[in-house]
Amino acid sequence: MRVLLLGGAGFIGVHLARRLRAAGHAVTVVDDFSRGRRDTALDGLAADVRSADLTDPASYAGLERGWDQIHMLAAVVGVRNVESDPARVIRVNTLALMHLLEWLGPGDRLFFASTSEAYAGGVSAGLVPVPTPEDVPLVIEDVGAPRYTYAISKALGEAAVLHTARAKGFEAVVGRFHNVYGPRMGADHVIPELSLRAARGENPFTLYGADQSRAFCYVDDAVEAVLRLMATPEAAGRIVHIGNDAETNIGDLAKLVLRIAGVNPAVRHVPAPAGSVARRCPDLTLLRDLTGYEPRVALEEGVRRTYEWYRESYPGTGTP
Repeated sequence: MRVLLLGGAGFIGVHLARRLRAAGHAVTVVDDFSRGRRDTALDGLAADVRSADLTDPASYAGLERGWDQIHMLAAVVGVRNVESDPARVIRVNTLALMHLLEWLGPGDRLFFASTSEAYAGGVSAGLVPVPTPEDVPLVIEDVGAPRYTYAISKALGEAAVLHTARAKGFEAVVGRFHNVYGPRMGADHVIPELSLRAARGENPFTLYGADQSRAFCYVDDAVEAVLRLMATPEAAGRIVHIGNDAETNIGDLAKLVLRIAGVNPAVRHVPAPAGSVARRCPDLTLLRDLTGYEPRVALEEGVRRTYEWYRESYPGTGTP
């Protein structure tokens, strides 16, 4: 296949590119590298890597056609980015996608990366069950809250993708990712952050929201789900959860990270950040029915791989 990864130099994109290249597919990565320097992992993949600003329609005008799959992964993500510059989140996430949808035509097959944040407001309001299926109502509790801009941009994206696909005659799958983690995801997410602080020997060890829970999905499993969905014709036109449905308490997660790190600091408990949903866990019934997917990487193994990568890859870390 010829596969186009838009935003393909990001966390999930690099892992997806690696998997596709290992299977012998031709991969083109387009990214603006706003996360920082180009990931050296791309250099060994024999992929075609291009730099472009996807909020500029000229970036699409310069792309050839005839792709077997197109994956739209480009977005501003991460709580710190969202809260520090919510206007940028709306602008980048919306413009990049809308220009892509203008460019797509009949016969294309698109994967759009969405997020479980789309229904977080409904969970917080007590209107949505956990584990959560795809067909729940989407609720924005405060349209002016910076934290909601990411969810709003992705909810708009879901609607735009599904309606435009029907109008223009191309196939599209919307995947809502749930707490995907692993090497290369940056330092501003819970498992990498805990890992880095443990590796640096933080003591006392500050733990936010120990009573909250999440269902963490190792990135290799998430990539497997994406590939299965894109190979399943019946997935076209559907919103499908991608994740792992084994829910874990944040306090227990911290204990696991500290055990893997081989440290035993005093733990200082503080409340979760404002606006953080208390629970998140996907109902994977639809994904299983469509593709037969089952997550394979257990939390302990995934956290161990992630911890070891961050310990080796970030300066100032190492076994305390």
